[in-house]
Amino acid sequence: MGKSILFIINPHSGKNNSKKNILKVIEEFCNNDYEVTVKTTNGKYHATEIAKESENRFDMVVCCGGDGTLNEVINGVMQCENRKTIGYIPAGTTNDFASSLDLPKDLVSAAKIIMNGEPYKIDIGSFNNKYFIYTASFGAFTECSYSVPQSMKKVLGHFAYVMESVKDIQNLNRIHMRIKADDMFFEDDYIFGAVSNSISLGGVMKLDSKLVSYNDGLYELLLIKYPKSYIELQKIVSSLLTNNFTADEYIIFKHCKEIVFRSDEEVAWTLDGEYEEGGEEVKICNNHQAITIIKGKTKEIEKE
Repeated sequence: MGKSILFIINPHSGKNNSKKNILKVIEEFCNNDYEVTVKTTNGKYHATEIAKESENRFDMVVCCGGDGTLNEVINGVMQCENRKTIGYIPAGTTNDFASSLDLPKDLVSAAKIIMNGEPYKIDIGSFNNKYFIYTASFGAFTECSYSVPQSMKKVLGHFAYVMESVKDIQNLNRIHMRIKADDMFFEDDYIFGAVSNSISLGGVMKLDSKLVSYNDGLYELLLIKYPKSYIELQKIVSSLLTNNFTADEYIIFKHCKEIVFRSDEEVAWTLDGEYEEGGEEVKICNNHQAITIIKGKTKEIEKE
């Protein structure tokens, strides 16, 4: 037989994760001489426990689910000394990181990329004692990613995220933070903050791909200050709509490796779109090129 795959499936993710589609993916692997061991998740963090089994038994770990499932798999693989290459078949609702890696929504096409694509080393973030792939964030645009019911996500997709985000920014919850980013210091009231390694945040905000590298050892720090007037709010909204984060006095955008956030109250965060208790102090570090994942160009695969 060829390579052995530990295939981790979240049966509750997204709209395309049907038994019929999953069987097509397994058949695609088997037809190309891959030995597939299938495990399905049955609750939160189960994918992490399953992924730990990959260390000495398999050549590759493939997960099928949303970005939250991929996050759990990454957390399991990061605990292994012998970290296996990861393949990602995106079957969630937003799939932010999948779009960053040029992975298609069609499950079989994604499976073809895993077999024919390019191994690609990526940076992995540590958030206190946990790991994240592409974003850790707090404030507006954040709660919506885990507060929208799964049934609503399946029906409305990105629109559900956008609507909830608009509600968040109208509430304008201010969060006072003291932030040390490498040798830089910031202190202010913020409505949003993110440490990211992606061109897409929550399916709502986009970063210029020229500003983002997934394996340069640096993260993008984005902070949005609390607006003190309607005019300031309008300027912020305009910058967000045009994806212009570098020329606004109310938005801070920096590249950095290590960031410490301190607040006088416990602040809720999201890691890769899933709720995470942050506490009063959070330390985020970049683990340079810690994981190898398969990426590829969708157009090239579709031509085959």
